Amino acid sequence: MEEVKLWRDKREREMYDSFADLYAIIKTTDKLEKAYVRDLVSSAEYEAECLKLIAQFRTLHSALRGAVPSLDRFAEAYRLDAPAGINRLLVSGVPATVEHRAAGSSTAAASAAAVAECVQHFITAMDSVKLNMVAVDQVHPLLSDLSTSLAKLGNGLLPPDFEGRTKVRDWLARLAKMGAADELTEQQARQLHFDLESSYNAFMAALPNAGS
Repeated sequence: MEEVKLWRDKREREMYDSFADLYAIIKTTDKLEKAYVRDLVSSAEYEAECLKLIAQFRTLHSALRGAVPSLDRFAEAYRLDAPAGINRLLVSGVPATVEHRAAGSSTAAASAAAVAECVQHFITAMDSVKLNMVAVDQVHPLLSDLSTSLAKLGNGLLPPDFEGRTKVRDWLARLAKMGAADELTEQQARQLHFDLESSYNAFMAALPNAGS
């Protein structure tokens, strides 16, 4: 029997891999929503995971905008039954916990929006480094956006000595001494990804305390 391939070249294969990632993100979000409604996860756990999924969705959906112009059609084509997940990712764009706080406090809502923005910039930067987008003119704007988002939070949600701010500033200073077309070495890229990941984990760990 002749083997049937879904793709004709590497580019098509990467596209289908991205479709699979998108499907998984939506399905996972749908299950997370149901788990939260059934009180199977705490509010802090739900919010942290939901923020991460939303940031991953935004990054991937933006990259697939030409291939996936309509998420409803994507869901129909791949028989994806996940209405709660699609609503959270596409319509709401913030965790349910953020929506609940928004109803009672505009300050809390603003803080939650700033947190979501930081999560998105962290994940976008980490994903870009993973994809070997390591030229200075590619990395610098991402770290600059992240630094700006972290600054918006001030010291109310994060400790004054939060190391993530320092690490991002140090990398921006290092990149400023390089040319726009210069690229990070493999060792530098690994270190940058490590610094971003450790800072992101520290950031997420601080959120429950900040929200209490």
